[in-house]
Amino acid sequence: MDGPCLKEVDMSSGGQQQSNNTHSEISHEHGVAPKPLAEVGGFQITNSLATSWAVVLLILVFSIAIRLKISKVPGKLQGAFETLIEKFLELFDTVTGSRGKSVKFFPFIFAFFVYILLNNWMGIIPGVGSIGGIAEHGGDKAFVPFLRGGTADLNTTLSLAIIGVVASHIFGVLALGAWHHLNKFINIKAILSIPRQIKKDPTVLIINPIQVFVGFIEIIGELAKVASLSFRLFGNIFAGEVLLAAMSAILAFGLPLPFLILEIFVGLIQALIFAILVLSYLSVHTMEEEH
Repeated sequence: MDGPCLKEVDMSSGGQQQSNNTHSEISHEHGVAPKPLAEVGGFQITNSLATSWAVVLLILVFSIAIRLKISKVPGKLQGAFETLIEKFLELFDTVTGSRGKSVKFFPFIFAFFVYILLNNWMGIIPGVGSIGGIAEHGGDKAFVPFLRGGTADLNTTLSLAIIGVVASHIFGVLALGAWHHLNKFINIKAILSIPRQIKKDPTVLIINPIQVFVGFIEIIGELAKVASLSFRLFGNIFAGEVLLAAMSAILAFGLPLPFLILEIFVGLIQALIFAILVLSYLSVHTMEEEH
């Protein structure tokens, strides 16, 4: 974790700083923005992005290792993983109401869960956020950690939220068709039905415009989903890192331990909440609209 803000200032022999004396300030502030490590072809690589790539590599290696050891007669480790998957499917069933949907969405949602969980926990591993170097920008020196928890970066959580919400609409189109899915938000059917229904039921002049207005509210709701998912995850993980940094600054040994255990639990809960919310969006958008 980043330590407290430290400043090193060169003083003159008389104990007073002179205006012509060289001095340097090294900032160790725990800022919201990720710190850049390098730039490749105009693309900036930050410490949080490096951590995210490390998590992806870890998942890839672990997945290949598991795949190579899968057998028809499961051992203890494979049996434990199969039990874990079954428990997740049972949890997913409570959201989707269908084992078929749970199995269909499982690879996508479980990948979200594992990726977010590992990124959450990477931020509290000793050395992540505290091992780095000194970078100079505009005459100011600042400590730049080589790694930082990926989900403590709003760019990461916003990207995950956009992927989750957009995927729910893609699945909705595949399940219901583009026309039916679009009419959940821009109710073209309600507008087109007014001329042929007005003679039989004049109330369509009131009801159908309301249905169109409700569709526009649904669009705002979809944008709110992105904001809610991204800021909830980012806020909890970033606040946890700041809390651990503050406790470490007060007393490095012993005091941060209870908060470290709390952050392990928070990281697990936040990953599960994010995954279940995305699953609920997928389930709702692949469901026929009830009248």
